[in-house]
Parts: sequence; C-alpha cells; structure tokens
Amino acid sequence: MKNILNVLLVNGSPRANGNTARALKEVADTLAAEGIGTETVWIGTKPVRGCIGCWQCMNKSLGRCVFDDDVANRIVEKLPAADAFVVGAPTYYGQPNGAFLAVWQRVCVAGREHVAGKPAAAVSVCRRGGSTASYQCMNMPFEMLNCPMVTSQYWNIVFGREEGECERDTEGMQTMRTLGRNMAWLLKNLKRGDAVPRPAPEPWQPMHFIR
Repeated sequence: MKNILNVLLVNGSPRANGNTARALKEVADTLAAEGIGTETVWIGTKPVRGCIGCWQCMNKSLGRCVFDDDVANRIVEKLPAADAFVVGAPTYYGQPNGAFLAVWQRVCVAGREHVAGKPAAAVSVCRRGGSTASYQCMNMPFEMLNCPMVTSQYWNIVFGREEGECERDTEGMQTMRTLGRNMAWLLKNLKRGDAVPRPAPEPWQPMHFIR
C-alpha cells in the first residue's frame, strides 16, 4: 500500500483561473488538509480531438490514444498514480463544454483500466441553468467504469459567471469542502489493511438490439 494517497483533478474549463479552477481548488485544499496529495491538470485552450471510435487504444494494447497531438495522453499517463479523480467543467448549453468532453471521453477509453474502480467525482460549474444535466453527463463514464461515486451535501455544483464569482456561492463552496472530506474519508477507509477487496467483475457480455 502506498503511504501517500493522491487525487488527480482535471480542470476542463478553457479558463485557467475561472470558477471551475476555483471550485476544484476548494476541493484540493480540503484534501490537502486531510493529508491527501493532489495534482490538478488544466486541459488548456489548444485544439483537441474527439474520439472517433477506432478502438486502437484497446485493440492494440497501446494504453493510450492514437492521437497524440493534444492533452489527452498527458492525462492518461497520470492515471496509474492516482487513487481517485475529480473532474470539473463549465456548463455550456446544459452540457459540459465540448473540449472537456472530447478529452475526457478519450481518456476514459484509452486509460479505462486505470480509472475503473477508483473513487471519482464530477463538479459542474454554471452561471444559471443546466447544471444538473451537465453534472449527470459528467458522471456517466464513472458509472460505466464501476467507480465509487463520491457525493456531498448537495449535487457537486457551484454557481458563478465572472472569474472568482463562485466564491460568493457560500453553499457551493461548502459543498466542495464536504466533497473533499468525503473523498478523503473514503480513500482512507479503502486503503486500510483490512478493507474488503473490490468484487471481481463478471466477464463482459456486450450486446445490442439489432438482430
């Protein structure tokens, strides 16, 4: 067992220091106060590719996306060392912003074995509406990958438009701190020497309804 637990946070906003970054910082600071190491990765503003469903990352056992000209594989490389994940993104038209989705979908395919089964949480940032739909969308990959979902006192949502404005959302900031403490509590319990092992998955039985 590693002596230090680590959480990887992914800032999916095009704004390096916007409200998404501020919300994730509240989580990271709380984790640090609980003795949990953190690293935050920003996806940046450069062009990113969407997944084309080629499955080469799995079929050829590459363990990485075949497209290596954006930030996706830089994140994939960090997955093995992470004990848990927190992803954050702003809400655009009731959905997480497109660049985040393009990157994170590829990360969860190419690096799925290093995401699966680890505690995870999503954080949705919103000016006014659409946050719950965006939040659910962000949780879907974690649900498919058997990740224990870390919740808070409310949905993991903060509100704000201008940079740093989410700090005035006192309940949202409290929700972020509660999320951080819940994440720390779960990680510490999972890493105990007497923790019950994760159930072994059944062999996958894929099917579709076109027969």
